[in-house]
Amino acid sequence: MPFDPSLPAPNSPLESQVIRDQLQALFVLINNIVSVTAAQVDGVNTLPPSSPANASVSVVGNTLHFTFELPQGQEGPMGQQGPPFANAIVDAVNTVNPGDPAAVGVSFDGTNVRFTFDIPRGNDGSQGPAGNDGGPGPPGNDGAQGPPFAQAVVDSVTTLDPGQQATVGVSFDGSNVRFTFAIPRGSDGTNGSDGAPGEVTQAQLDTAISGTSANTNGVSTLDTPFADPDMEAMRQKMNELILNGRR
Repeated sequence: MPFDPSLPAPNSPLESQVIRDQLQALFVLINNIVSVTAAQVDGVNTLPPSSPANASVSVVGNTLHFTFELPQGQEGPMGQQGPPFANAIVDAVNTVNPGDPAAVGVSFDGTNVRFTFDIPRGNDGSQGPAGNDGGPGPPGNDGAQGPPFAQAVVDSVTTLDPGQQATVGVSFDGSNVRFTFAIPRGSDGTNGSDGAPGEVTQAQLDTAISGTSANTNGVSTLDTPFADPDMEAMRQKMNELILNGRR
């Protein structure tokens, strides 16, 4: 039977069955008590000013669920006049990648409203057509006076094969103009015709040579010896000269 708080009745005889039934009913009630392990706020609602506050609670499983209704406060007095607005300052404009979202950061330093912009760049466009050739530009200004010309120096002259292009290299080392020449040689010429005979033939030359010493054949040798050694040596050398000149 369920628990009956009116039993046993006051001043009634003690009956064991009634007491047993009441104790059994209390035991069942105690076992059915739910243990709470968590609390959760389901909502907080704002009510008009001066409305009474309210709180409701319910048990779902092992969790207490609360719902609060709170009145908003009365409107406060008007605040003091704020500082005057001076100007807007753009601190930075950043270019972000195509497809990134644009963003604007705003802050107030007490006088100035400061902005920071993030603006995505556009995607690369397609290749445009070729532009027209530009006209000639205006003449440039005269250059500074160059160093004085000292002298010209030929560093080398190279001979090239016939038919190759002649070249000239020029450089300036700060004082001298330096040249390098490459010049092709001319093509070989054809053989010339035979020249006229010379004034003396080979036979005439041989005859003249063979007769040049005829005038030495008549010169006699020195046959008388000298007592002086130096003079004797002189006599012998003179005889060698006379004999070698004969034909």
